[in-house]
Amino acid sequence: MALFMLACFDKPDCLALRMATREAHLAYVRETAGVVKLAGPMLDAADAMAGSLFILDVEDRAAAEAFNAADPYQTAGVFGRVEIRGFRASIGAL
Repeated sequence: MALFMLACFDKPDCLALRMATREAHLAYVRETAGVVKLAGPMLDAADAMAGSLFILDVEDRAAAEAFNAADPYQTAGVFGRVEIRGFRASIGAL
């Protein structure tokens, strides 16, 4: 298993779509128990949700990409840009 960071940036003016899709997104994340090690919304300057950050423990980058592709936020068109990178935890416990 390997750790990957997903930084998912919302499209502009997408808060209403994010909120309408939120329960499906949260259910999806709960269904992937063991994969998501840490997750939460990224905030803009006004403290409104403007993206999502995940630390995933998956087999490889392809699995991280598959996780993102199936996320209801992604399928609904909330995310405008997603960065996926390998991650190595140095401080803290995952």
